Amino acid sequence: MNKVFNVGLIGCGHISETYFRAHEYFNNFRIIKCADINMDIAKKCASHYNIKAVTVDEILQDKDIEIILNLTIPKAHFEISKKALENDKHFYAEKPMAISFQDGKKLLELSKNRNLFIGNAPDTFLGGGIQKTRELIDSDIIGNINLGNAIFAYPGVQSYHPNPEPWFADKEGGPVIDMGPYYFTALVNLLGPAKQVQGRCLKVLNEREIGIGPKKGKTFKVETPTTYLSTIQFENNSIIQVTLSFDVVSHQRNHIELYGEKGSIIVPDPNMFGGSVFVSVTDGGNWGEHKTDSMPLGKINIKSQSARSNESPTNANYRGVGLSEMAFSIENNLMNRCNGELSLHVLDMIDSTMRASQTGKPQEIKTTCKKPKPFTLEEIKKILK
Repeated sequence: MNKVFNVGLIGCGHISETYFRAHEYFNNFRIIKCADINMDIAKKCASHYNIKAVTVDEILQDKDIEIILNLTIPKAHFEISKKALENDKHFYAEKPMAISFQDGKKLLELSKNRNLFIGNAPDTFLGGGIQKTRELIDSDIIGNINLGNAIFAYPGVQSYHPNPEPWFADKEGGPVIDMGPYYFTALVNLLGPAKQVQGRCLKVLNEREIGIGPKKGKTFKVETPTTYLSTIQFENNSIIQVTLSFDVVSHQRNHIELYGEKGSIIVPDPNMFGGSVFVSVTDGGNWGEHKTDSMPLGKINIKSQSARSNESPTNANYRGVGLSEMAFSIENNLMNRCNGELSLHVLDMIDSTMRASQTGKPQEIKTTCKKPKPFTLEEIKKILK
């Protein structure tokens, strides 16, 4: 039987409900206290989940808490994660690791100096969709991958989020910081680390209008580029074109397509856990479907639609598996898959993509990391209830 780790949650926003639901699936952690800079929100969350609300300082200093779950806004990730380490606690944080590469580097160094584990979302690459893709690629069904395309493009969060301003704020906003972690982490898992990026960017609208909630109809200033077009070269010499945009009403492209010497593969949405993988190894494109809905982290588990776009009855959502896999790794002295080296490399890719696009100059990726090991069925079963 696995050890059950006591977790303290900081940041009681929308995403917290997903992590609380993870108790239904995973057997080795329990959230026992929560905190937020707004104590009223923390108390409401605590009442709903029958736990105790405390201040941020109190939860960081609590001797019973072993892991801090950092669900704060991106610009607060570094300070909260740093304080967790300084209080001798492991942490698992939402993406990105930090806003700046230098801050991410400090977190990794501090964790190593204190012999503590760190983990970061996204953990979606541990789900059925990306793991099935990895299995097929590792089987050499499409041969060595040379080229590919990836795209995330939609009109932005202002139509359905009551407080969309942070997504368009300077330094912490934009599609690369918001969605880049999902795509970059999936690509590193499938192809290995990246080595160079080139790009261009633009800002289509100077202002946007909030479409829902008490501020409906109010306009706000867009402070960051909202479309990035980049070309990333990986250490295996594959070249992937990536589009990340808040300026596209609709499109019909696949989330990720990879092209090998013997065939091509269509990768499901890296922001989700399930989805079918399609493979073609014939001239003319006869696509074979590889379903994931019978895999433990691929089958649909959402019963009703929520305010979150990835919470619908057609989706598999097992957020929290990265936290559970980290807890198992702590207990068994293993390298967790959503580890600091991977997270820093992805942050390096984010930072380099933005700099390359904003300056028009190619950027070398400064870091590298080990390609995460496949997440085997035997390992998954050990942490599932």
